[in-house]
Amino acid sequence: MQKKPYILITNDDGIEAPGLFALYQAVCSFAEVVIIAPASEQSGVGAGISLRNPLQIQSVLWPNNPAAWKVTGTPADCVRLGLHAILDQTPDLILSGINRGSNAGRTVLYSGTVGAVIEGTMKNVPGIAFSSVNYKNPNYEQFKEFVQPIALQCLAQPLPKGTLLNVNFPNAEKIQGIKLAHQGMGYWMEAPEQRLHPEGHEYYWLGGKWSTHEEEEGSDVYLLEKGYVTAVPIHVNHLTDKALLLERKQPFEHFVNSKSTLTEL
Repeated sequence: MQKKPYILITNDDGIEAPGLFALYQAVCSFAEVVIIAPASEQSGVGAGISLRNPLQIQSVLWPNNPAAWKVTGTPADCVRLGLHAILDQTPDLILSGINRGSNAGRTVLYSGTVGAVIEGTMKNVPGIAFSSVNYKNPNYEQFKEFVQPIALQCLAQPLPKGTLLNVNFPNAEKIQGIKLAHQGMGYWMEAPEQRLHPEGHEYYWLGGKWSTHEEEEGSDVYLLEKGYVTAVPIHVNHLTDKALLLERKQPFEHFVNSKSTLTEL
């Protein structure tokens, strides 16, 4: 009998989020699943970790009784503690989500959902982040049928070391299919709102509004608008701009080491 894959699921919306339960339901039929998720919502924390606060781990009851814990930290904290303190074996795959809100375009840089998978990827554990464009009323039942084949494909053909998969579901009554895409250019730009505190002092609520860009037809932002599920392979191991390194290495080092002035540029 073939051994079931061992899958860790997490998120940034918290242990009680319906998207986390939908993700569990999508894979529990073919995998041994463990859940390690934040005790409270951690949206927008990216790949941040807790360095100044102690972390608490507490086991929680979960439908059908899989092993489940909540952590008083970030999604990346959950993965770190899972790999080094909680689990007695390394997962075959990490799944994060299903996030309420898009992580298409450059919003991926802020995402705690993606941050959890980045943490695993840097530890050579492959992972997939799942998110929904529809923030107010995600159709998790619709999404679940796409989670399983994506996860199974990544188990059958593992992602290269250092690469994760960023999946987004469109806001569409009928999904057109799944497309492998590249990350788009759109993002949530800052829109600070100044407010008055009841005690009399002013403060800001850092809101945001979507910044639209001209998108290439192969981008996730473009394809999501056409009703497709998008999956973007993102490489996080080698962060160096190698072309710039080769182009500017000599003039950069010459200028700074010779203590040149701006007039010499």
